[in-house]
Amino acid sequence: MEFDFVIVGAGSAGCVLANRLSADGRHKVALLEAGGKDTYPWIHIPVGYFKTMGNPKTDWGYQTEPDPGLNGRSLKWPRGKVLGGSSSINGLLYVRGQAADYNQWRQMGNTGWGWDDVLPLFKRAESYDGGDDDIRGREGPLSVSDSAVSREVVDRYLDAAVNAGYPRNEDYNGADQEGVAHFQLTMNRGRRCSSAVAYLKPAKSRANLTILTKCAAEKLVFNGKRVTGIEVTMGGQRQTIRARKEIILSAGAIGSPQLLMVSGIGPVDELNRHGIKVVAASEGVGKNLQDHLQARPVYKTTLSTINTEINSLFKQGLIALHYAATRTGPMTMAASLGTAFLKTRPDMDQPDIQFHIQPFSASSKINKPHDFNAFTASVLQMRPESVGHLELASANMSDYPKIHPNYLATKTDQDTIVEGIRIARRIARTEPVASVITEEYTPGPSLLDDDYDGLLNWARDTSTTIYHPTGTCKMGNDTMAVVDERLRVREVEGLRVADASIMPVIVSGNTNAPAIMIGEKCSDMVLVDANSGAATKTQTMEAAQ
Repeated sequence: MEFDFVIVGAGSAGCVLANRLSADGRHKVALLEAGGKDTYPWIHIPVGYFKTMGNPKTDWGYQTEPDPGLNGRSLKWPRGKVLGGSSSINGLLYVRGQAADYNQWRQMGNTGWGWDDVLPLFKRAESYDGGDDDIRGREGPLSVSDSAVSREVVDRYLDAAVNAGYPRNEDYNGADQEGVAHFQLTMNRGRRCSSAVAYLKPAKSRANLTILTKCAAEKLVFNGKRVTGIEVTMGGQRQTIRARKEIILSAGAIGSPQLLMVSGIGPVDELNRHGIKVVAASEGVGKNLQDHLQARPVYKTTLSTINTEINSLFKQGLIALHYAATRTGPMTMAASLGTAFLKTRPDMDQPDIQFHIQPFSASSKINKPHDFNAFTASVLQMRPESVGHLELASANMSDYPKIHPNYLATKTDQDTIVEGIRIARRIARTEPVASVITEEYTPGPSLLDDDYDGLLNWARDTSTTIYHPTGTCKMGNDTMAVVDERLRVREVEGLRVADASIMPVIVSGNTNAPAIMIGEKCSDMVLVDANSGAATKTQTMEAAQ
């Protein structure tokens, strides 16, 4: 098989690329996905993340190495293994990040990635009926909506945050992120709007687009320093898919750097250790790993919450019938309903912590809820200083790399998570939520606010990922940069990376919307280069004649 463009990974960015690169019919495009089709019904029901995370049919099922910053604990890292990638199993939360995030990328030498550059791409991607027309998109393929689910305990907590002195913000994806709000969601009429639904579904019938599922990437194929194809396993057979113009890796912050390394692009010592022939030395591959770590204070409440509303098959059946009839109700609930982007210190230029307020509680997102009414006031540091890395387990893609997140490795990160917990508690002591809280279940009253070491140790013992791995193929022009500002892999030809791994610094918030924007940005650059190359070839032929 031979195509103009081969996209590896049908996730948040990969589906965008498949759509945009095949749109004008001039280019023959292949989209390769190691997982299956998105036909599993729970993918499309918003609350279905309870069924897809941890499910080997839809989740890669990564797990970190024991992490010193978490007192030696290992965390599960769900990543989507299906058409739509993680956008098919995530919590549906739509957050662009701060303008300052992208201006910082530009200031690091990445021309074309400032806020003014990427805002038109966010607008092009989304269809949202709120906010400012100058900032929000109206006609994009990705449906973004306000939550149709309202829960009293969440509303009370958000009102308490305002009463505690924090501003309310009607559109945190607008001109200013700071404030208290309800989440915006990638949802349309009670159904998940994944990247596959938004971008792939309208394009899948195009004659010039081939979508291959259950197609596992094994190794890139080179002719000298130029990538000419990729070896895959499909239907139990090993074969090579050729690319006449480019291959674009959109396999995510774990898959993309792993594929580069097993193909001979990466840190020399790492490749030598596994007997991999070095095609291009690139010390930054697999480095610069960043993630958002969430601490999860839980409060028992007198109000009804999801915990007890789904604790019997009869109640679950009623909820399912209600959803089937109306496409509303608890089954349209995202992973969180309320959010807040706040500052841990008033003198800061922009918010540094984010809340996820959930009308349920559990020991983790993929475990059953507690058997009592409670809610969670999850808080995370948006711009951690701590940086981890990936380490190959072998030269084979089937052997998952070792993930070293390196959480809470700096004093700033430790101070921020502790202050975030304190802020969560101060809001919980404020009306109108204080009077409906019966007990702080965890961290618990035995840990006082001024017990810094105690709160930090609780965070180390209980905090978990909120599923935002980024940065492992960072964009830039320093010695650790893997791709340039046009997302071309350095030292080789015909290869780009377009997913959350290219972020030089993690964005301030959830990462799905930025990953989709990266797909939009890359598609523009690929088409400009391809079309300018075609124009140059035509001019050369005309001159020869």
